[in-house]
Amino acid sequence: MTLVGLAARNVLRNKFRAALTVAGVAVAIITFLLLRTVLWAWTAAADYAAKDRVVTRHKVTFIMTLPLSYAQSVRSLPQVKASTFCNWFGGKDPKHDKEFFGSLACDTETGFTVYDDMVVPPDVLDQWKHDAQGAIVGDVIAKKMNWKVGDRVTLQTGIYPKEGDWEFRISGIYQAKSKAVDRSTFIFHWKYLNDNLPANRKDQIGWIVSRVHDPSQAAGVGVAIDKVFDEKEIQTLSQDERAFNASFLASISAVLTAINIISVVILVIMALVLGNTIAMGVRERTNEYGVLKALGFSNKHVVMFIVVEAIVIGVAGGLLGLAIGYPFIEGGLGRFLEENMGSFFPYFKIDPRMSVLAMFLAVALAAAASVIPAISAARLKTVDALKRIA
Repeated sequence: MTLVGLAARNVLRNKFRAALTVAGVAVAIITFLLLRTVLWAWTAAADYAAKDRVVTRHKVTFIMTLPLSYAQSVRSLPQVKASTFCNWFGGKDPKHDKEFFGSLACDTETGFTVYDDMVVPPDVLDQWKHDAQGAIVGDVIAKKMNWKVGDRVTLQTGIYPKEGDWEFRISGIYQAKSKAVDRSTFIFHWKYLNDNLPANRKDQIGWIVSRVHDPSQAAGVGVAIDKVFDEKEIQTLSQDERAFNASFLASISAVLTAINIISVVILVIMALVLGNTIAMGVRERTNEYGVLKALGFSNKHVVMFIVVEAIVIGVAGGLLGLAIGYPFIEGGLGRFLEENMGSFFPYFKIDPRMSVLAMFLAVALAAAASVIPAISAARLKTVDALKRIA
């Protein structure tokens, strides 16, 4: 048996304590992965935003509307390749009144041109365009609500109340080809909304989304759009899609910072637990290290025994954490969040880079936690070590 193998086998000297320590490392890794995945998923809409899309809204606040004529003014700009507009509808299915999903009234002809990362088969899209009450829904919400093509759906909204409920037919289901796309959105014709509004609310749009010819000039195009409306009664604020999505995160920046800090604290706690376990093992085997030194083993060998033992615990805990973390985070919690909070977590999956980082940290922190006990054991004089009884 090699010296490394012998050191690794020392882990099993106290199986119960080793099992608890490995379990503690695994829990820390799972928690770290979960918190980092929450951060990553929460910011995915900004990180994966389309570089050539610019969002234009009311300068004061997102909830205030713009005149419909603004959309045509934006489309006439030479820097703009295509443009669409939408209104937030805020609809709820009375049969599932506790289920939240985004519902948008979008321009029929341009909506899926500008948002081409929502993939709809051409024949389905054509059929939808000819159905005034047609709706295209995301695959996640369709599965959750058990909606199928051809189903009739009734929605209620406090934003656009009318006599009777809003009735729709499911024309198709879109798939997402970008991690920034919410797969739980209900999209229908803006004209259907507009035709059923009172005269004082007609021809108002929530926001405008434009695709530009040169993605590198998206910020400049936003400035050009705002200049068009500087002298108007209603001014606008235009941002590239990444900046627009990031602006929503600004309101919860303190929460994101707290999650980030907690994920680091978890690792510090894991290191302390490992350090305590290793120190206990070293103290119990001090006499054995004295015997090894008397037989001719050097201080480096003693250090190696302790560090390798710690690394084995770190590796075992890290692997166990990954083995449990993936099905728990992606298969369980992730699926729940995508179905119920798709607007915030459209894509809740573990970033492979975080898995590698978690495993590296488990090993690195285990090795770091063993340094002080290892050096202390190595510094013991052989006579003193032999005298000590665990």
